[in-house]
Amino acid sequence: MNITAQAVYCRLQQGEQLILLDVREPWEYDQYHIEGSLLIPLGELAQRLTELPRDRVIVAICHMGSRSGMAAAWLRHSGYDEVLNMVGGMDAWQREGLPLQPGP
Repeated sequence: MNITAQAVYCRLQQGEQLILLDVREPWEYDQYHIEGSLLIPLGELAQRLTELPRDRVIVAICHMGSRSGMAAAWLRHSGYDEVLNMVGGMDAWQREGLPLQPGP
């Protein structure tokens, strides 16, 4: 299931406690990311599943939506019920002018 960047932002503004799972590489995350997002690169996801709660909505995020789509599908296959893919990824988030957290 997909969700737009604007819809993610609206749900966050309404106080929904989404898990924002950023599956990009650390160097991409360090450039900019969404405040409060959790970085687990796609290649590490299988080994780090214990970091993700099963009782909250997870929104998978990457640069353009491809890696996050794979992550979302894999998480659903692994028993996570509420997983969304942010279509357009961080590109869409930026195009919408939504707030970004700069890297260190």
